[in-house]
Amino acid sequence: MVAVDSVRNDATLRLLSSSDMSEPATSESDAALVRRIRAGDERALEDVFRANYAGMAAFVLRYVNAPDVAEELVQDIFLKLWSRREQLSDIESLKTYLYRAVRNQALNWLRRRKLERRWEEEHGEDAEPVSLAAADDGATEEEVAAAVRVAIERLPPRCREIFLLSRDGGLTYNDIARVLEISVKTVETQMGRALKSLRGSLATYRNPG
Repeated sequence: MVAVDSVRNDATLRLLSSSDMSEPATSESDAALVRRIRAGDERALEDVFRANYAGMAAFVLRYVNAPDVAEELVQDIFLKLWSRREQLSDIESLKTYLYRAVRNQALNWLRRRKLERRWEEEHGEDAEPVSLAAADDGATEEEVAAAVRVAIERLPPRCREIFLLSRDGGLTYNDIARVLEISVKTVETQMGRALKSLRGSLATYRNPG
């Protein structure tokens, strides 16, 4: 967890120091991977899992605030992908498909959690809040990590969501637009606002030049 957080923080600062807002390269083999998964090729599923798991878990963590829940939700998406592989239709972008699925999974989890808490309150049960102590040990308590985390959390919700899909998920602006069902122009505008805000918040931590 510490190593992953360190990499994310470094990536954020590099992104803020760069004027290049071009989209990352997209995969050229999604259609082939889908065909292999549909045919029962476990290696294809493993390749997709390895390429996307860490980014998906980091993205979902911002919704659920619990590492174990985030990992469980992401794993469930891959289990569903495999169990329903024979019904898979052609998928233009696996990354878009997976991030949309895990985002919906996280939102459904939050709805269920809200209903559970309401039930507990109405029936006099004591609900234990989710502990984040494990996620905040070590390097995540250091000054730069804390500043990055706080700066991202202060972004407006949609702005933050788009930034995290780009940073943690590595999605292109087109992919983000499809995941959130918004225009590419909106993604570009929100990313510009996010970067401007973060550059201001983290100015003292960026290397000059």
